[in-house]
Amino acid sequence: MALPSFTQHLSVLERSGLVKSKTSGRIRTYELAPKSLQTADHWILDRRKLWERRLDRLDIQLLTMKEDDDDQ
Repeated sequence: MALPSFTQHLSVLERSGLVKSKTSGRIRTYELAPKSLQTADHWILDRRKLWERRLDRLDIQLLTMKEDDDDQ
């Protein structure tokens, strides 16, 4: 990955609050922001649970439809 692309990605992460940066002279150091990462982790986990429930219901529906077709 080219440096400008890498820097752009870090900039997006910094604006979202997932990383923090410090500048010392010409050197910029990045570090993770654990609290923000934890918030993102909870949000992702909530979405995962939601989609798992939806896919479980879809699976039940498709199995029911398949059984109905097999009975005919």
